[in-house]
Amino acid sequence: MSYRTLDPVLIIETAERLEERIADRFPNSGLRKVSAGLVHLSRDLAKAAKELERPIWWVRILIGLAIAVGASVFLFVGTFLSFDRISTGAFDFVQGIEASLNTLLLAGLGFLALVRAEERIKRKRVFRELHGLRSLIHVIDMHQLTKDPATLSAGFTPTEHSPVRELDAADLARYLDYCSEMLSISGKLAALFAQSVNDEVVVDAVNDVESLGSNLSRKIWQKIMMIEQSGGRTRG
Repeated sequence: MSYRTLDPVLIIETAERLEERIADRFPNSGLRKVSAGLVHLSRDLAKAAKELERPIWWVRILIGLAIAVGASVFLFVGTFLSFDRISTGAFDFVQGIEASLNTLLLAGLGFLALVRAEERIKRKRVFRELHGLRSLIHVIDMHQLTKDPATLSAGFTPTEHSPVRELDAADLARYLDYCSEMLSISGKLAALFAQSVNDEVVVDAVNDVESLGSNLSRKIWQKIMMIEQSGGRTRG
């Protein structure tokens, strides 16, 4: 087993165990459904990240064909032209050099665009997968939004439109802890793409998703610390 790279199988197993723990403690909660969604998403993202490690052969074949055709055209033009009829004057010589340089420049730019075609395709796929993961992170945040430790205080008075609060201090702490763990798993799923695709743009996008999850998790832990200060947290 390598400890230098993320193992998608272990990430999926961690998500599955978390879903089971949530089902044991909150079997009828919306958080359980979200955790089940995280398990399904983790499997899909792990598969997508693995596929991105492999080359896109049809793109590489097209690039090879384009290069072969371009080289054939240059060879054909070179053998077709009769250079002994071309004027050797200084002006004509400069024009010929300029035309050759422009042709080489355009050919180089076209070749570079073809080479980067595979990179752009993979980058687009990563963005599509990260979009779904980012949406799930916001769903997780919505589930912890109304879980306010201040409601546990004796002086708290609910209003007419206050959400129903049925969790005691220990269960509230566990609920928030589960949310934090789900955000952590989401960050590891995002990191799989940075591991599969060596691209600065992809790494920046992955870092944005990880930062989003970390910032939301930090808010959750502030709530957990408030509960711990009141002595109402248990492990499990």
